Amino acid sequence: DCRQYTNRSCEECLKNVTCLWCASSRRCMEYPVQRILPPADLCELRSARWGVCWVNFEALIIAMSVVGGTFLIMLGVCCCCCCCKKKSKKQVSGRSLPDKDDERAAREREKRRVRQEERRAEMKSRHDEIRRKYGTV
Repeated sequence: DCRQYTNRSCEECLKNVTCLWCASSRRCMEYPVQRILPPADLCELRSARWGVCWVNFEALIIAMSVVGGTFLIMLGVCCCCCCCKKKSKKQVSGRSLPDKDDERAAREREKRRVRQEERRAEMKSRHDEIRRKYGTV
């Protein structure tokens, strides 16, 4: 029972992990496990100690809030950095895809131009043959 450590020391009270020490009233009591934080009528947060004597609940809440907030900010920054990297990769790949398309189109144009020149040369040779045959040259 935690009440037996009342009016003794915080260290003696907190040897039992189910106990809560109230520094202002020097009382040792059972931790109210049905609630996360001890109610103010039981003990003020700045006087309540649990687990260790050198940290009160008020400081613990502030420290946990700072650590949690810092973690959330870091997580947000990491997400933003990842999104920016993906965007920049998409933009780079977005630019390189049209370059490949442009190269392909240029190759196709060159092939058509070569085929057209071949057809022109073939037609010219046919016309030259016809001219020779009929003596119009």
